[in-house]
Amino acid sequence: MDGSGSGYLRTVCDYVHLNPVRAKLLRAEQKLREYAWSSWPDYLKPPEQRPRWLRVDRLLGELYIPKDRVAGRAELENHLEVRRAQEDGGEMKKIRRGWCLGGETFRQELVEQAHKRTGDSRVAKLKGEPEEQNEFNLVCNQD
Repeated sequence: MDGSGSGYLRTVCDYVHLNPVRAKLLRAEQKLREYAWSSWPDYLKPPEQRPRWLRVDRLLGELYIPKDRVAGRAELENHLEVRRAQEDGGEMKKIRRGWCLGGETFRQELVEQAHKRTGDSRVAKLKGEPEEQNEFNLVCNQD
């Protein structure tokens, strides 16, 4: 995923943390923080109470929340609950369909890295779809 600050991180985090909603694992009145099988509740804890590996600063930055404080975490939670209310699934189609979320330069960097690791110049190619060009979908060439 492209971490260039263009909103991809926020989009992917929203997608992942809204999975329990799409899977209908929460009742309408339940908050996302109540779903125990997610890291989302940890995002809302003070830094000293969350796992060391969990970095919240970049996601806060994507939402222009300057500090990891009570008010900032409340704003973070509110953001996702608002997104949940707006969820229709359509805007997440690009994430579900492809393996790369980012611009053309980022996509080419990933293809080059895969080529270096495998030595196969046919490792990946862009694929277009009949109705629309799917700019996020790269498929492995297995022949």
